[in-house]
Amino acid sequence: MEKNSLIPNEKAKRRKFGLHFTSIDMFYRYIFPEIKDFLENYLWVDLYAGEGNLILPILNEIPVDQRESFFHNHIYLFDVQKDMVQECIKNARKYGIPKETAERNIKLRDNLENFPQILKHQKYPIFHITNPPYLYLGYIRKHNETQKYLSYFESKNEGYQDLYQIAMINDLRNDVENLIYVIPTNFLYGASVSNKFRLDFLKHYKINKITIFETSMFKFTGTNICISFFKRKAISKDEPQTFEGLKFKDKNKFVKREYNLKPKYKYRAGSEFDEFIEENSNRNPLKVKYYLQKEEVLNNFGSFEIKVIDANKYENNQYRIQIIRVSDALKGKLMNNILYARTVDTGSIDGRAGLGFIKEHFGVDGIYVSGNTYRTHPIQIFLEPELTYEDQLLLRNFFNTILEYFREKLDSEFLTTYKYSKADYTRKYLGLTQVRGLIETFPHELKEENKEKLKSFIKTNEIEKIFKFIQLFKS
Repeated sequence: MEKNSLIPNEKAKRRKFGLHFTSIDMFYRYIFPEIKDFLENYLWVDLYAGEGNLILPILNEIPVDQRESFFHNHIYLFDVQKDMVQECIKNARKYGIPKETAERNIKLRDNLENFPQILKHQKYPIFHITNPPYLYLGYIRKHNETQKYLSYFESKNEGYQDLYQIAMINDLRNDVENLIYVIPTNFLYGASVSNKFRLDFLKHYKINKITIFETSMFKFTGTNICISFFKRKAISKDEPQTFEGLKFKDKNKFVKREYNLKPKYKYRAGSEFDEFIEENSNRNPLKVKYYLQKEEVLNNFGSFEIKVIDANKYENNQYRIQIIRVSDALKGKLMNNILYARTVDTGSIDGRAGLGFIKEHFGVDGIYVSGNTYRTHPIQIFLEPELTYEDQLLLRNFFNTILEYFREKLDSEFLTTYKYSKADYTRKYLGLTQVRGLIETFPHELKEENKEKLKSFIKTNEIEKIFKFIQLFKS
């Protein structure tokens, strides 16, 4: 957690360096119980130490007359910022460590650039505990003050997406056996941001335990974080991983969950949703297209007036309504495709991601995209073959029922966290690939009597009967 005496531009500074300092309380609550029985067995290292809050509190457990010797033999701390190194040295002195000893083992160094080889020549094996810098590559590219970090992602690091991934892969390449990392939860839940990294990293490391915080832990970022405990495998190989997780919804309330990560699904948490889609995709699925774009409207100009919202014009908490003039063919296409995808939770219970009727929610017949397409805007869905109103109603209810089932079962972990907020639940993003996949499980060629059965199962929320029905129809 952050210090209280912060200058006004401190948030920008933290963002620039990807820094979010860890509290001593976090160390004592979640990390120290896991290491307290073997303090004498390791070289305790933090390569991105900040003020030293993840290592220096160990000294409280060492008798005062033995602290200098313990620090000399068992602790090394580094940071890339000179002022943080000085702060860390000051904090070490508060534990009774002489200045000369503190300066010997607390160093100024850029460890993202390369790993400090001096650590490999010490008496004890390395145990790395750290809260590394995290800054997403997309952000780094867009801001002049962070573009100097682009060099970290070149050559053998090409394809990685965040600074914390560079830190962890450096440990992997230098055979560090034990790791405890405080990192963003996109390590577990992210798709494109983490797929390559998880595949590369979890081939070599096993997750022993993870503690997840779906609550704001740092003052200057809403990023949800997790404390991950890693052990290097004796033999590197791709294999499923099962481990226990604690998930905190707030700072005092948590749930226990068992996690099952599979290499087939790039070790992403919540892969049961992907497995469902893969196993239940219709043999002749609906074809799905997204967006009514400006080019299509211009190419199909005509005399028919259609009322739409412009997804690129959000003003005074609502989308701008306008009239577009289209051909008879495009009018028919719009009037016959009445569903849209809400990909982002609004924060209210009735505003969760899913399928909805355009007319019902916006009072218009279409969702027009006058500019760039954005995945977080409401997105009109075009189906082939076209469905009747009744069948689209059934599709909407089918889709939302199954989506909510998996959200409850998997605590929405197959979705991407959109942003931290004070909503009753953590807001999530539903990917367009996931929307397409779930629609493709819909049995759209049913006879009327079977449609009535499916409607009944959805109305009574008999999810197992819905799943059996899908399998029966598929076979």
